[in-house]
Amino acid sequence: METKKILYSGIQPSGAITLGNYIGAISNFVKLESQYNCLFAMADLHALTVRQVPADLRARTIQLTALYIACGLNPENNIIYCQSHVPQHAELSWILSCFSYMGELGRMTQFKAKSEKNSENINAGLFTYPVLMAADILLYQSDLVPVGADQKQHLELTRDIAQRFNGIYGDVFTIPDGYIPKVTAKIMSLMDPLKKMSKSDDPDSYISLLDSFDDIRRKLKRAVTDSDADIRFDPENKPGVSNLLSIYSALKNVSIEEAEKDFSGKGYGELKKDIAEVVVEHIRPIQEKYNMLMQDKAYLNDLLKTNAEKAQSIAQKTLRKVYKKVGLYQIK
Repeated sequence: METKKILYSGIQPSGAITLGNYIGAISNFVKLESQYNCLFAMADLHALTVRQVPADLRARTIQLTALYIACGLNPENNIIYCQSHVPQHAELSWILSCFSYMGELGRMTQFKAKSEKNSENINAGLFTYPVLMAADILLYQSDLVPVGADQKQHLELTRDIAQRFNGIYGDVFTIPDGYIPKVTAKIMSLMDPLKKMSKSDDPDSYISLLDSFDDIRRKLKRAVTDSDADIRFDPENKPGVSNLLSIYSALKNVSIEEAEKDFSGKGYGELKKDIAEVVVEHIRPIQEKYNMLMQDKAYLNDLLKTNAEKAQSIAQKTLRKVYKKVGLYQIK
């Protein structure tokens, strides 16, 4: 890869990509691919912290690969790969777990939240999840990691582990920074606009990039607004309307002020109907490209194989250096 800064991101193939994922993350990735050397992983090893139906996980992994490309990521310019196809992730994770402390892992708020949600399956992988995430990032000497609010604590832990390791063995790992786009719309739940849009909630609360157009129109028609009929951007007092304006603004690539003007004098019915059509027309070419790609599984398989080899080539350089530093004998 060229000498540009390295940007790393991983998404679990654990369900549909939502409109919130697309607006908040993937559409920004498309803008970044010319500025950075980007690696985009299907984080399937992370998905195993929750019991999976094997056939579904395999299907979702190939679907996510197709969706990445359908959303505009160029597979020639980026390394789009599957985490489990690069064994160095798991190998580095073990080494880093020996430099991570029980106390700091126990303080991770996501572990506490997920333990409450999955009380019958509080497994060791759920506890050490942040160490594998650190390995994902440090393996490629990543400079930047796009993170949402729920992952900031994990990135801080990654930095702590890297600095701890470097403090003992010298300059081994690049210390990654979080990447937060200058302007990013935060897309909220359609049913509860005080919560972030999430695929783990009621399906009516989010829009999937693979939803039928009729479902998209139905979900937006039922989206929560408020009793005040005025259409204005006011997240504190009018979170539902503000969320809809954010979606419109992001997909039409106009300012919030312009979005407000476009709906001046209109009612909520028109607002929802117009935004539904904007969403449908934006998603239509994504679905068309996705459906075309899914008809050529051989291409997707070859792409994942080639990109796994590229990722392994980079990862092995870091792992070899780590093994040497900690004193593991390596066959020449």
